[in-house]
Amino acid sequence: MRLNVHFYMLNEHFSQEHADAQHNGEESENNLRIEWEDELSVNTEIKEITTSRKSIYTIKGHLSDTETFAYDIPEMLLFDIVSEDGTITQMACSESIVDSFEIVEENGDKRLNIYLIEEEPHTNPIPGIYVALQEFPKELSN
Repeated sequence: MRLNVHFYMLNEHFSQEHADAQHNGEESENNLRIEWEDELSVNTEIKEITTSRKSIYTIKGHLSDTETFAYDIPEMLLFDIVSEDGTITQMACSESIVDSFEIVEENGDKRLNIYLIEEEPHTNPIPGIYVALQEFPKELSN
């Protein structure tokens, strides 16, 4: 089974009342439900997806050829995507920017939909990782 992951930025100005009154409940060009979408595909056979609420995500990287860093970011929603060979791919979002998420099955594959709220400024330092700016390590902001 394959997995597609979709991050959706919800439009804070979307009006369901306007959509109901003017467009049979559907969004319109001037009243969009979703601001943008980011889609990622996991190209291995997936065994399971586990979620952990209010967890710690560790962001790691290289500052130079010899210098590395690792910072813990608390209050994260983690998605551990376990492949058939045991490899774990991790996606993560700050709890403060997540409206909701769902895992759905379609045509024998899975789809993870994550809905983010627009009000909270955030950054996307790595594909599949969304961190509220107030929670992003200050040391990496420069």
